[in-house]
Amino acid sequence: MKTLDLKKQFKHLYQPSAKKIEVVQVPPLQFVMVDGAIEKGSEPGKSPQFAEATMAVYGLSYTLKFMFKKRRTNAVDYPVMALEGLWWVEDGFFDITVKDNWFYTLMIMHPDVVTPDAFEEAREQVRKKRGDSPALAKARLAYFEEGLCVQTMHIGPYAAEPATIERMKEFMAGNGLKDSVGPMGGKHHEIYMSDPRRVAPDKMKTVLRHPVIKV
Repeated sequence: MKTLDLKKQFKHLYQPSAKKIEVVQVPPLQFVMVDGAIEKGSEPGKSPQFAEATMAVYGLSYTLKFMFKKRRTNAVDYPVMALEGLWWVEDGFFDITVKDNWFYTLMIMHPDVVTPDAFEEAREQVRKKRGDSPALAKARLAYFEEGLCVQTMHIGPYAAEPATIERMKEFMAGNGLKDSVGPMGGKHHEIYMSDPRRVAPDKMKTVLRHPVIKV
């Protein structure tokens, strides 16, 4: 059986230092993705649609992993990677304290061996096991390329992210870089390295990443 050590291969993208801001070049990577929006008056932790999207992304990802691991020929084992979220607003500016106008793409990275046909087979397996859902129906397998980015590891609760983002902005200003999506007006990228159900808020680890351009 072939083993793909994705966590080692992409360690520089998923385990950055919390003590410094880094510049990275993110190549095209393949993801299982689901798009959605937080309902009015709600927030990610309380949104039924967000929970459904999370379940769909994880369900498809684990199904794909075991499909490839159990193949009779050319079996491949690889880890299920961390859940990631792209967040943005379509009217006004992104405000981390106002959560019911957020749009999102939830996603988990997969190796290139995963094909569109395998993805559709996984979707059918999940559908038979758990039933259909809007999130499962609109899930997709696609490549996403961020290119030049700045990133760091944020340690602490999600609500404390603005202070880390300010550090990222100061780093950009001092290194001839500019946020390519505008000051908090584009897609805010979070990679969830901790399970908030099992880790204390002040211990949680979240990779924060923003695409940049040179000025």
